Amino acid sequence: MTTKKKYTLIKSDTVTTWGGRTLYRIKAKRAIDRIGVAAGDLGGYVESEKNLSHDGSAWVYGEAQVYESAWVYGEAQVYESAWVYGEAQVYGSAWVYGEARVYGSARVSGSARVYGSARVSGSARVSGEARVYGSAWVYGEAQVYGSAWVYGEARVYGSAWVYGEARVYGSARVSGSARVSGEARVYGSARVYGSAWVYGEARVYESAWVYGEAQVYGSAWVYGEARVYGANITATRSDNYTFTVAPTPEGPRIMAGCRYFTFEEAREHWTKTRGGTPLGDESLALVDHLERMATIRGFIEPVSAAMREEVK
Repeated sequence: MTTKKKYTLIKSDTVTTWGGRTLYRIKAKRAIDRIGVAAGDLGGYVESEKNLSHDGSAWVYGEAQVYESAWVYGEAQVYESAWVYGEAQVYGSAWVYGEARVYGSARVSGSARVYGSARVSGSARVSGEARVYGSAWVYGEAQVYGSAWVYGEARVYGSAWVYGEARVYGSARVSGSARVSGEARVYGSARVYGSAWVYGEARVYESAWVYGEAQVYGSAWVYGEARVYGANITATRSDNYTFTVAPTPEGPRIMAGCRYFTFEEAREHWTKTRGGTPLGDESLALVDHLERMATIRGFIEPVSAAMREEVK
């Protein structure tokens, strides 16, 4: 049985890619009721009918571009200013939009979403209900699947897997990008963020967090409710008592001995316990200094709030 074509190429409405390829705007030949496209509606740009299936309800909208040997099919949607090219495939009920780029031999499938300025390339796979967004990049032979999110400035590459309900995120405001690489696995409801790096054959899972400038590598396992962090800023009082401030999902916290304080809690504690003494004055000065440095380093907000983007 021959499938009735659902679109035609408009030869008079073209764009030229940066590689010199000519793409043609598509026009619906028949209604696609499932996605609200009527006969005669204009879509995005493809290089040929080999880029967008005539079966199913897959569609390319707006200024989106699909070209080279890329293939969009099933119920997938590519829209806004997204590009899909190379030998990439977008299928299932996946969406690629914003200014996202999917290329190489990458695959985006299931009900996954890739958007913002995100990149998925190489032989990477994004599937299930996964989200890759912001300026994140998933590449190499990496896989992101299940209900995992990779966002901000994060990088997942090599043969790494991020899955379950894990979150990997990072921001230029927090001194670099979170990275998961090698054959590392991050899963469960684990969090890797800030400028942390998980690599080698390391495992981070269950409710564990790895953040700040921490590195977990080799064959290490971090799990349960463990917290592994790289302390970003330290200051030492004249009696050699050290104050450390580090980003956390609830906001920056000062750690000093067994103390774990917000800035206001720290001021209240040292005013109450050492108020009017030289060490008290010095402690308050160090708290002021660490708060100022946290602001400069960009983690005065809660890490999760600073990096989270609205999931569309």
